[in-house]
Amino acid sequence: MRSAAIIKLKSVRDQVSEEEWNERVALAACYRLIAKYGMTDLVYNHITARVPGAEEHILINPYGFLYTEITASSFYKIDLKGNVVSKPDTPYEINMGGYVLHSAVHEARPDINCVLHTHGRASTAISAMKCGLLPISQTSMRFYNRVSYHDFEGPAIDTDEKQRVVADLGPENKVMVLRNHGTIVCGASVPEAFNLIYFFENACRIQVDAMAGGMANVNIAPEQVALRTRHVFETGPNGKPPGMDGRFEWIALIRQLDREDPSYRD
Repeated sequence: MRSAAIIKLKSVRDQVSEEEWNERVALAACYRLIAKYGMTDLVYNHITARVPGAEEHILINPYGFLYTEITASSFYKIDLKGNVVSKPDTPYEINMGGYVLHSAVHEARPDINCVLHTHGRASTAISAMKCGLLPISQTSMRFYNRVSYHDFEGPAIDTDEKQRVVADLGPENKVMVLRNHGTIVCGASVPEAFNLIYFFENACRIQVDAMAGGMANVNIAPEQVALRTRHVFETGPNGKPPGMDGRFEWIALIRQLDREDPSYRD
């Protein structure tokens, strides 16, 4: 009688490069951090990252996972046309709206490796305000004249909208308010994208709180002050890099995740 063969299936980690696996771990960490800091919308929204060495491929979450469930092995790998390159062991598919918004940015901006979309309460409130983000705090002045705006066209399921998203974002900005909808931020790295959304959401929260007392009580900074503040954020004092690409706090945030729940690394 022939003995049954034992077949050991390869894990996702065994099937991808070390560089891709590290990017998967960073992306999964970002999902967990977005959940930790209260910027999720249940199973909706997305964070995508380019696959190192295969820039036409991106990683995206299955449509049906909470952010607290995302791990490094969870991601679909798709190309920029929406074709599935590889998929996780799950019955869930990907969300068309996520593909449309994210692939538009990844296609048009080779400088961008991570795109993050949220429906944060404060930033969505700002998206409904005609004034947009105002220079009323140091945090908001970091983004002065660096925020793009895109008018709401309904749920983003029409691929024709991609060209308008790209045109409104522009060639340099990394934050775009989707009017009456939410926010897109994009970074050269996962840590930078998280840094941008964390501080942008805080800037919006400060504005919503300040405006609750009436616009008559809100002090808007002079343009020259806002521009100088932004310049310091972008260049650092005395021209030294300020570390606002997220690399400084990212290491500390990873330590925190590892203490609390390292399952994102699976």
